[in-house]
Amino acid sequence: MTSHQRPRTIQRAPKSDRHKKPEGAFAEEKTRREVSAGGIVFKRTRKGILFAMIVDSYGKLAFPKGHVRRGEQLGEAAAREVCEELGLCSLTLLRRLGTNDIWFRDRFVFKGYLVHKFIHYYLFEVPGNARIQIQPAKDMGERVRRGLWVPIGDVLRRSSYDNMDPIVRQAIKFIERGASS
Repeated sequence: MTSHQRPRTIQRAPKSDRHKKPEGAFAEEKTRREVSAGGIVFKRTRKGILFAMIVDSYGKLAFPKGHVRRGEQLGEAAAREVCEELGLCSLTLLRRLGTNDIWFRDRFVFKGYLVHKFIHYYLFEVPGNARIQIQPAKDMGERVRRGLWVPIGDVLRRSSYDNMDPIVRQAIKFIERGASS
């Protein structure tokens, strides 16, 4: 590419390719590296095991996550994000589940930047009587539209992001083995 040519717009990669840098991205393009942490949260009820999910700012069914603050441990950040986004604060951390590595174009804070994000997920259990309590959004940027409980048998099908499947499967396997009380 010569210096007088304008970079092409990069479209969001398909779900299955979000872990790869999008084709057409240029070396001189503005990029950011970000680290986030999130939680896969479940509770045991008379109706069975339920997972807490959010409807994210894109209208997709997902899991709570957010940026790790300076000096914060990944597990602490995941717990804080779950508490902030879903109001579920009585969490028991059970284990680390894995990391997703994605590329996307920022629409909210660093508009137009190509972001390479690493999202570390943790498994948490909450009491069976825990209730989701969404806080009103402070601005119209990235926000949680609503929260809901999803039965264990539906969580993979209802999750909007395919790259979460291996992490959710690992959580289900751990729970079904009865590894927590």
